[in-house]
Amino acid sequence: MRYFIELSYNGFAYHGWQVQPNALSVQQEVNTALSNILRTPISCMGAGRTDKGVHAKQMFAHFDVDFCIDTNDLTHKLNSFLPNAIAIKRIFQVSNAVHARFQAVSRTYTYKVSLVKNVFTSDLAYYYPKKLDIKLMNQACKTLFNYSDFKCFSKSKTDVKTYLCDIMYAHWEKSGDELCFTIKADRFLRNMVRAIVGTMLDIGTGKLTLTEFESIINSKERSNAGFSVPGHALYLTAIEYLDHHINNE
Repeated sequence: MRYFIELSYNGFAYHGWQVQPNALSVQQEVNTALSNILRTPISCMGAGRTDKGVHAKQMFAHFDVDFCIDTNDLTHKLNSFLPNAIAIKRIFQVSNAVHARFQAVSRTYTYKVSLVKNVFTSDLAYYYPKKLDIKLMNQACKTLFNYSDFKCFSKSKTDVKTYLCDIMYAHWEKSGDELCFTIKADRFLRNMVRAIVGTMLDIGTGKLTLTEFESIINSKERSNAGFSVPGHALYLTAIEYLDHHINNE
Protein backbone atom coordinates (compact mmCIF):
# COMPACT_ATOMS: atom_id res chain seq x y z
CA MET A 1 0.00 0.00 0.00
CA ARG A 2 1.27 3.46 -0.88
CA TYR A 3 0.82 6.49 1.33
CA PHE A 4 1.52 10.15 0.67
CA ILE A 5 2.82 12.54 3.32
CA GLU A 6 2.31 16.29 3.07
CA LEU A 7 4.82 18.13 5.24
CA SER A 8 6.67 21.39 5.76
CA TYR A 9 10.06 22.13 7.22
CA ASN A 10 12.49 24.84 8.23
CA GLY A 11 15.69 23.83 6.47
CA PHE A 12 18.11 25.96 8.50
CA ALA A 13 19.70 23.00 10.33
CA TYR A 14 19.61 20.57 7.42
CA HIS A 15 21.80 19.81 4.41
CA GLY A 16 18.73 19.66 2.22
CA TRP A 17 15.92 17.15 1.78
CA GLN A 18 17.81 14.19 0.35
CA VAL A 19 19.65 11.58 2.43
CA GLN A 20 23.41 11.97 2.14
CA PRO A 21 26.40 10.51 3.97
CA ASN A 22 27.72 12.33 7.05
CA ALA A 23 25.10 15.09 6.89
CA LEU A 24 21.71 15.65 8.52
CA SER A 25 18.80 15.70 6.06
CA VAL A 26 15.04 16.10 6.33
CA GLN A 27 14.44 12.84 4.48
CA GLN A 28 16.59 10.93 6.98
CA GLU A 29 14.66 12.43 9.90
CA VAL A 30 11.34 11.37 8.36
CA ASN A 31 12.64 7.89 7.46
CA THR A 32 13.90 7.34 10.99
CA ALA A 33 10.64 8.51 12.56
CA LEU A 34 8.50 6.36 10.26
CA SER A 35 10.68 3.29 10.78
CA ASN A 36 10.58 3.62 14.56
CA ILE A 37 6.85 4.23 14.78
CA LEU A 38 5.80 1.58 12.24
CA ARG A 39 8.50 -0.85 13.43
CA THR A 40 9.65 -1.67 9.91
CA PRO A 41 12.33 -0.12 7.67
CA ILE A 42 10.83 2.78 5.72
CA SER A 43 12.44 4.81 2.96
CA CYS A 44 10.24 7.59 1.67
CA MET A 45 10.55 9.22 -1.77
CA GLY A 46 10.24 13.00 -1.97
CA ALA A 47 8.67 15.06 -4.74
CA GLY A 48 12.03 16.72 -5.28
CA ARG A 49 15.16 17.81 -3.50
CA THR A 50 15.99 21.07 -1.76
CA ASP A 51 19.50 22.34 -1.11
CA LYS A 52 21.21 23.04 2.20
CA GLY A 53 19.28 25.56 4.29
CA VAL A 54 16.30 25.76 1.92
CA HIS A 55 12.81 25.60 3.46
CA ALA A 56 9.60 23.95 2.30
CA LYS A 57 6.12 25.25 3.04
CA GLN A 58 4.75 22.29 1.09
CA MET A 59 6.58 19.05 0.33
CA PHE A 60 5.13 15.67 -0.61
CA ALA A 61 6.70 12.25 -0.17
CA HIS A 62 5.43 8.69 -0.49
CA PHE A 63 6.27 5.42 1.22
CA ASP A 64 5.10 1.81 0.88
CA VAL A 65 4.02 -0.69 3.54
CA ASP A 66 2.21 -4.04 3.38
CA PHE A 67 -0.38 -3.23 6.03
CA CYS A 68 -3.11 -0.66 6.64
CA ILE A 69 -2.28 2.51 8.58
CA ASP A 70 -4.42 4.75 10.76
CA THR A 71 -3.30 7.94 9.02
CA ASN A 72 -4.61 10.35 11.67
CA ASP A 73 -2.84 8.45 14.43
CA LEU A 74 0.39 8.26 12.43
CA THR A 75 0.24 12.00 11.71
CA HIS A 76 -0.07 12.72 15.42
CA LYS A 77 2.75 10.35 16.37
CA LEU A 78 5.10 11.69 13.71
CA ASN A 79 4.55 15.28 14.83
CA SER A 80 5.33 14.22 18.39
CA PHE A 81 8.44 12.29 17.33
CA LEU A 82 9.93 14.72 14.80
CA PRO A 83 11.86 17.89 15.76
CA ASN A 84 10.05 21.24 15.75
CA ALA A 85 11.61 22.11 12.39
CA ILE A 86 9.51 19.45 10.61
CA ALA A 87 5.70 19.36 10.63
CA ILE A 88 3.39 16.73 9.12
CA LYS A 89 0.16 18.17 7.72
CA ARG A 90 -1.54 15.00 6.57
CA ILE A 91 -1.02 11.40 5.44
CA PHE A 92 -3.32 9.68 2.95
CA GLN A 93 -3.43 6.53 0.85
CA VAL A 94 -3.00 6.72 -2.93
CA SER A 95 -2.86 4.27 -5.81
CA ASN A 96 0.34 2.24 -5.91
CA ALA A 97 1.05 3.76 -9.33
CA VAL A 98 1.23 7.33 -8.03
CA HIS A 99 4.79 8.57 -7.56
CA ALA A 100 5.51 11.68 -5.47
CA ARG A 101 8.25 12.84 -7.82
CA PHE A 102 7.27 11.65 -11.27
CA GLN A 103 3.56 12.53 -11.09
CA ALA A 104 4.18 16.10 -9.91
CA VAL A 105 3.31 18.51 -12.73
CA SER A 106 4.73 21.71 -11.23
CA ARG A 107 6.76 23.14 -8.37
CA THR A 108 6.67 26.71 -7.09
CA TYR A 109 9.48 28.49 -5.24
CA THR A 110 9.61 31.86 -3.52
CA TYR A 111 12.78 33.79 -2.68
CA LYS A 112 12.61 36.54 -0.04
CA VAL A 113 14.85 39.61 -0.20
CA SER A 114 14.88 42.02 2.76
CA LEU A 115 15.53 45.61 1.68
CA VAL A 116 16.31 46.70 5.24
CA LYS A 117 18.31 45.11 8.02
CA ASN A 118 15.77 43.21 10.11
CA VAL A 119 17.00 41.19 13.09
CA PHE A 120 13.77 39.16 13.15
CA THR A 121 13.98 37.93 9.55
CA SER A 122 17.74 37.63 9.04
CA ASP A 123 17.54 33.81 9.11
CA LEU A 124 14.58 33.72 6.73
CA ALA A 125 15.29 36.44 4.14
CA TYR A 126 18.37 37.67 2.27
CA TYR A 127 19.39 41.18 3.25
CA TYR A 128 20.24 43.13 0.09
CA PRO A 129 20.41 46.89 0.73
CA LYS A 130 21.17 48.07 -2.82
CA LYS A 131 18.54 50.01 -4.77
CA LEU A 132 16.76 47.75 -7.27
CA ASP A 133 14.79 48.46 -10.45
CA ILE A 134 11.90 46.04 -9.93
CA LYS A 135 10.26 46.94 -13.23
CA LEU A 136 13.41 45.94 -15.11
CA MET A 137 13.67 42.72 -13.11
CA ASN A 138 10.12 41.82 -14.09
CA GLN A 139 10.97 42.46 -17.73
CA ALA A 140 13.74 39.91 -17.27
CA CYS A 141 11.12 37.50 -15.91
CA LYS A 142 9.22 37.75 -19.21
CA THR A 143 12.43 36.86 -21.05
CA LEU A 144 12.51 33.50 -19.24
CA PHE A 145 9.28 32.46 -20.99
CA ASN A 146 11.07 32.59 -24.35
CA TYR A 147 13.49 29.82 -23.38
CA SER A 148 13.44 26.20 -22.27
CA ASP A 149 17.16 25.38 -21.84
CA PHE A 150 18.46 26.80 -18.57
CA LYS A 151 21.87 25.16 -18.37
CA CYS A 152 23.41 28.55 -17.56
CA PHE A 153 21.59 28.53 -14.20
CA SER A 154 22.38 24.92 -13.30
CA LYS A 155 25.00 23.82 -10.85
CA SER A 156 28.04 22.49 -12.67
CA LYS A 157 28.83 18.77 -12.85
CA THR A 158 25.29 17.50 -12.27
CA ASP A 159 24.07 14.16 -13.59
CA VAL A 160 20.87 15.43 -15.22
CA LYS A 161 19.96 14.14 -18.68
CA THR A 162 18.36 17.40 -19.81
CA TYR A 163 18.46 21.07 -18.90
CA LEU A 164 15.00 21.72 -20.32
CA CYS A 165 12.41 23.30 -18.01
CA ASP A 166 8.98 24.76 -18.71
CA ILE A 167 8.71 27.97 -16.71
CA MET A 168 5.03 28.81 -16.21
CA TYR A 169 5.26 31.85 -13.96
CA ALA A 170 7.96 34.26 -12.76
CA HIS A 171 7.40 37.58 -11.00
CA TRP A 172 8.91 40.01 -8.48
CA GLU A 173 6.61 41.74 -5.99
CA LYS A 174 7.38 44.29 -3.28
CA SER A 175 5.55 44.15 0.05
CA GLY A 176 6.68 46.69 2.61
CA ASP A 177 10.41 46.28 3.13
CA GLU A 178 10.48 42.85 1.52
CA LEU A 179 10.84 41.80 -2.10
CA CYS A 180 9.58 38.36 -3.14
CA PHE A 181 10.43 36.46 -6.29
CA THR A 182 8.01 33.66 -7.20
CA ILE A 183 8.71 31.15 -9.95
CA LYS A 184 6.75 28.10 -11.10
CA ALA A 185 7.94 25.38 -13.48
CA ASP A 186 7.45 21.72 -14.28
CA ARG A 187 10.95 21.02 -12.92
CA PHE A 188 14.02 22.85 -11.65
CA LEU A 189 17.73 22.22 -12.04
CA ARG A 190 20.06 22.18 -9.04
CA ASN A 191 20.76 25.72 -7.83
CA MET A 192 18.58 27.10 -10.64
CA VAL A 193 16.35 29.45 -8.64
CA ARG A 194 19.21 30.85 -6.58
CA ALA A 195 21.24 31.50 -9.74
CA ILE A 196 18.29 33.20 -11.46
CA VAL A 197 17.73 35.44 -8.43
CA GLY A 198 21.40 36.40 -8.22
CA THR A 199 21.48 37.23 -11.93
CA MET A 200 18.29 39.29 -11.68
CA LEU A 201 19.67 41.24 -8.74
CA ASP A 202 22.54 42.19 -11.05
CA ILE A 203 19.93 43.41 -13.55
CA GLY A 204 18.13 45.35 -10.83
CA THR A 205 21.31 47.20 -9.86
CA GLY A 206 22.23 47.97 -13.48
CA LYS A 207 25.19 45.62 -13.58
CA LEU A 208 23.54 43.62 -16.38
CA THR A 209 21.26 44.67 -19.23
CA LEU A 210 18.31 42.68 -20.57
CA THR A 211 20.27 42.00 -23.74
CA GLU A 212 23.14 40.62 -21.70
CA PHE A 213 20.64 38.51 -19.74
CA GLU A 214 19.50 36.87 -22.98
CA SER A 215 23.11 36.33 -24.01
CA ILE A 216 23.77 34.55 -20.71
CA ILE A 217 20.87 32.15 -21.30
CA ASN A 218 21.97 31.51 -24.89
CA SER A 219 25.55 30.83 -23.77
CA LYS A 220 24.47 27.86 -21.60
CA GLU A 221 27.49 28.59 -19.38
CA ARG A 222 27.02 28.85 -15.62
CA SER A 223 30.11 31.05 -15.33
CA ASN A 224 28.38 33.78 -17.35
CA ALA A 225 25.38 34.03 -15.02
CA GLY A 226 25.23 35.96 -11.75
CA PHE A 227 26.07 34.86 -8.24
CA SER A 228 24.09 32.25 -6.35
CA VAL A 229 22.13 33.83 -3.52
CA PRO A 230 22.09 32.12 -0.08
CA GLY A 231 19.71 29.21 0.45
CA HIS A 232 18.20 30.37 3.75
CA ALA A 233 15.78 32.73 1.96
CA LEU A 234 14.44 30.17 -0.52
CA TYR A 235 11.12 28.39 0.01
CA LEU A 236 9.48 25.51 -1.86
CA THR A 237 5.91 26.77 -1.56
CA ALA A 238 3.76 24.45 -3.66
CA ILE A 239 3.78 21.16 -5.56
CA GLU A 240 0.90 20.34 -7.88
CA TYR A 241 -0.46 17.02 -9.15
CA LEU A 242 -3.18 16.14 -11.60
CA ASP A 243 -6.56 15.80 -9.88
CA HIS A 244 -6.86 12.11 -10.68
CA HIS A 245 -3.52 11.44 -8.98
CA ILE A 246 -3.94 13.45 -5.79
CA ASN A 247 -6.29 16.07 -4.45
CA ASN A 248 -4.28 19.02 -3.12
CA GLU A 249 -6.13 20.66 -0.23
